[in-house]
Amino acid sequence: MGQKVNPIGLRLGVVRTWSSLWYQDRNYSKWLHEDLKIREMVKDHLYHAGIAKVEIKRTPNRVDIYIHTSKPGLVIGKKGKGIEVIKKDLEKFISTPVNIDIVEVRKAETNAQLVAENIATQIERRVSYKRAMKKALTTAMKLGALGCKIVCSGRLGGEEMALKDRYKDGR
Repeated sequence: MGQKVNPIGLRLGVVRTWSSLWYQDRNYSKWLHEDLKIREMVKDHLYHAGIAKVEIKRTPNRVDIYIHTSKPGLVIGKKGKGIEVIKKDLEKFISTPVNIDIVEVRKAETNAQLVAENIATQIERRVSYKRAMKKALTTAMKLGALGCKIVCSGRLGGEEMALKDRYKDGR
């Protein structure tokens, strides 16, 4: 088997920045597991809100969480109650105070994570996988993406044998 390298690792510090911005010598593993738990909790609470990315910045006395979402109204909730519920749940297992900021994703159709989740939900709702993939590809290209590649694999459409279907456009 060849050695697989995560493409994000090649882009760090050049085109992309880290998703967790902190450094710790002694409690590194504890903070890392807390970050993973924070991301999992935010995704579970707000899956319907189109969460693209969760950034975490830590200082010695507080944790700042930046939630990048395509639907900020669903995250905030009525009179900010949505954020307060998430903040209370997060502060239960994190000892430091939590500050949550919402960042809106302007073009959700060109964000890879949101496009993938959209296709997945359509396939879960029994929409034709070919139609879902083609529609996502054309809307991404129309809204300014330079290139797009979509790959779905598995027992698509309830087939007995697994298959892999690919569509790509642009560069």
